[in-house]
Amino acid sequence: MNIITITLNPAVDKSTRVEAVAPEKKLRCEKPVFEPGGGGINVSRAIKKLGGESCAWFLSGGATGEKLGELLQAEGVSFRAFGCAEATRENFAVYETSSGQEYRFGMPGPEIAEHEWKQLLQALEELEDVPQFVVASGSLSPGVPDDFYAQLAEVAVKKGFKLVVDTSGAALIKAAGAGIYLLKPNLNELAALAGKEHITAKEQEELAQQVLAEGKSQVLVVSLGARGAMLATKDGFEYVTPPTVKLQSAVGAGDSMVGGMVLKLSEGWAWPEVIRYGVATGTATTMTPGSELCRKPDVEEIYAWLKARS
Repeated sequence: MNIITITLNPAVDKSTRVEAVAPEKKLRCEKPVFEPGGGGINVSRAIKKLGGESCAWFLSGGATGEKLGELLQAEGVSFRAFGCAEATRENFAVYETSSGQEYRFGMPGPEIAEHEWKQLLQALEELEDVPQFVVASGSLSPGVPDDFYAQLAEVAVKKGFKLVVDTSGAALIKAAGAGIYLLKPNLNELAALAGKEHITAKEQEELAQQVLAEGKSQVLVVSLGARGAMLATKDGFEYVTPPTVKLQSAVGAGDSMVGGMVLKLSEGWAWPEVIRYGVATGTATTMTPGSELCRKPDVEEIYAWLKARS
């Protein structure tokens, strides 16, 4: 498999719709929808929807972990589940039809023992058929050390695969360094990577170059929210601003963007087109409800629009 994704804190995403959210009332919800969730899992799901293949590695526990596997199987996503004692978490989202607002409830992950998280690192080290890309995305469950992604980067150096990391907080700061091919921070995370508390629009290129010069990553893709994304490499910068679309849900948009980019990198595309395709994929995901990810026709249409304006 050319692409492996790793998710340390996966989830079953449960979503429903209700006319209005109100306190102390029994709210009559529509039939719930269950979808696989978690950073790397969503990356693999997006890759599948775009016609590519990957293998999703994740920690799985209890009945929720079994449900997660069943949902991935139903979507045709290849996966490898690594067992853990405590049950996989379930997240919950409610879409309020009267206002168009979405309420998202993220549950804490299970407590993970040392031998449970270490099995993923060991499995990667033992791989004979080394993938081209490994994408590690999402939060870390309780019990997983903040430097897990940094340990993963050490394996990347040994095995020779390109490591893509999309996370936040201490896990992001500790991951940055040798062995990281691509980081995808937002502006606040970019500031933190550069050792700053705040960042202005004027500083973003300077700080991105600083992060690259310090060897914290070979490439940066900085999320700019509704303004799209900035690509920073040793050769310079590229900005991609998406078209205005009707927002349904932002769930999984960042993961989808990563999926679109990694898929096209694995197909040999050049970075200017890769970043455009990634923005198209992320934007297309915001057009779908709940935890549903991108639809390929939407991605292709937005990508064509972006390419025509480049």
